[in-house]
Amino acid sequence: MLKKAIITVLSIVFCFGFSMATVAQHSHHNHSHHHSHDHTHHANENMDMAHHHEHDPAASDDIPRQVKLVTGQGEFIFSWDEGLTDAFPEDAREFEAGMHGGFTEDPETGMVYTGIPGYGLCSISPDLTKWSTIGTDSRLKDNIHGIGFFVHKGEKYLALAQEGKRVLIVTLDGSIVSEIVKPEGTEFTFEQANKFFASPDSNFGVTDVTYLNGIIYAAHGYSNGDFVLTIEENNGVWSWGELAWGGKGDNPGQFQTAHGIYAHEEHIFVANRAAGQVVKFTGEGKFVNTFSDIPDGSLICNLSYKDEHYFLNALQAIGDQKSAPIYVHTDEELVSTIVPGDLDIPDLTNIHQVWPHIVTENGSKQLYLLVHGWNKGKFAVLKMEK
Repeated sequence: MLKKAIITVLSIVFCFGFSMATVAQHSHHNHSHHHSHDHTHHANENMDMAHHHEHDPAASDDIPRQVKLVTGQGEFIFSWDEGLTDAFPEDAREFEAGMHGGFTEDPETGMVYTGIPGYGLCSISPDLTKWSTIGTDSRLKDNIHGIGFFVHKGEKYLALAQEGKRVLIVTLDGSIVSEIVKPEGTEFTFEQANKFFASPDSNFGVTDVTYLNGIIYAAHGYSNGDFVLTIEENNGVWSWGELAWGGKGDNPGQFQTAHGIYAHEEHIFVANRAAGQVVKFTGEGKFVNTFSDIPDGSLICNLSYKDEHYFLNALQAIGDQKSAPIYVHTDEELVSTIVPGDLDIPDLTNIHQVWPHIVTENGSKQLYLLVHGWNKGKFAVLKMEK
C-alpha cells in the first residue's frame, strides 16, 4: 500500500514538473517573439517609407492590437500616419522646431514644397516618402512664412513670403528670379497703403502669397498696415503692382491680421486670423462674403482646397480641445472638425497650416493632410480613413 502511494506521488510530481517546463518554454517563446517584432518594427522605420502601411499579420497574431485613434466626423475621419511623418529628413530634425511656413503643390506632378528655417527650401515626393533640398542661395534658409506654387507664361515658379525681409520668386530648381522688398509708399493706387509704407515707423509684415491670372497676391498682416498687396511681372522682373486693399478694422474688406491667402476659382480667400474669419474677394479686391459656421474663438491661420472642400485651421485649441482644430468646409457649411491632439501626436498643439494632398497608387486615391505645427514646429501627416 505504501509503495503504491509513493508511486502515485512521484507520478504527480513528474507531471507537474513537465507542465511547468512546457509553460516556461511557451512563455519564453512569446517573449522572444514579441521582442523580435518590436526590433523588426524599429528597423523597418528606416526602410523605404512607401511600404509604411504594410504589416506582417503572422508577426502580430498573438499580440493584442492597439485601438487606432481617429478624429473627425462624417466622411472626414483621420488617423495619424506615423510612417509618413517619420519620412521627415533626419538631418533636418534639429531645425524642425522652427518650421511653420506651410506647403504648396504642383498639381501636375504632385510634388509638394515647403521650407525649413536654417535648413532650406524643400521638395517632398508625390508619395510623401522622400524629401530633398532645392537651391543653394542662403536666402532660401531664411524663414518661409508662406509659400505658393504657380505657372506664369508657361513656366513653373514658387513664391516665398519671408516675413520681415522679402518676397522671393524662385524656379523649381531653387534659382531666384526676383527679390521684392518693402514698398516705399508710391507703388499703389490705394492711398492708405502708400501712406503706411511711406512712414518711417512702418514695417514689412508679409505673411503669405498666392497667384491668380498673372498677379501675385501677398497678405501683409503682421503689421498695422493690414493689407492685401499685389506683385506683377514686367520683362521677367517681378515688382509691386498698383492694386492693394484692406486696412486694419472690422468693416467688410478690412482685416485683423490678414494671415493666409489662397486663390481659387477666380477668387481670393483671406484667413483673417484675429477675427476668426475666411473672407472671400474678387480678384479686384471687392468683398464677396465670409464663411459661415466657423466656431467662435477660432484664430483661422490658413486655408487650402482639395476635391470640393476647403481645409482651414485654427491657431490654437478652443475650450477643452487637446490641440488646435482643423476644419473641413464647403464655403457654405462646416462638415468636419479634426483635432490632431486626439491622436496623441507629440508636440503638436498649435497649428500654423494644413495642406490636403492625394497620393494615387494602383488607381486608388488616398487623402492625407500635411500639418505644420507652431511654436514647436512639429510636422505631421494625417491619413483619411475609408
